[in-house]
Amino acid sequence: MSLQTTDPIADLLTRIRNAVMVGKNEITVPSSKLKVTVAKELKKAGYLTNVKVESAKPRDILVVTINNPGETSTINEITRLSKPGRRVYVGASDIPKVKSGRGIVLVSTSKGVITGHDAVKARLGGELLLKVY
Repeated sequence: MSLQTTDPIADLLTRIRNAVMVGKNEITVPSSKLKVTVAKELKKAGYLTNVKVESAKPRDILVVTINNPGETSTINEITRLSKPGRRVYVGASDIPKVKSGRGIVLVSTSKGVITGHDAVKARLGGELLLKVY
């Protein structure tokens, strides 16, 4: 029996949010290209410590290290903005700032998933995926 979710990014964010709340350092989720890209962008922004993909028999597994043992997480809030029932698209000039620039938004553009700051620089709009601070 396969557990399919309608929104795999929301599932990833919920697992990260729950792990932060209970003080876990690492989570594992079924891997996909979009989840790996989102996790790598969060790592590049400094919100995650490590991201790696382990190969398993039925499906690859994404292992996300949120923080090192003994440290507190840098994630205070992580929220999905665009949902399957209500997609949110913005132009380059309308990309929101999170907490006066202390947080980031991830935008799915024609050049891939990038941060809102990079999307404004490249003058690219797209679908708002998530915000984190």
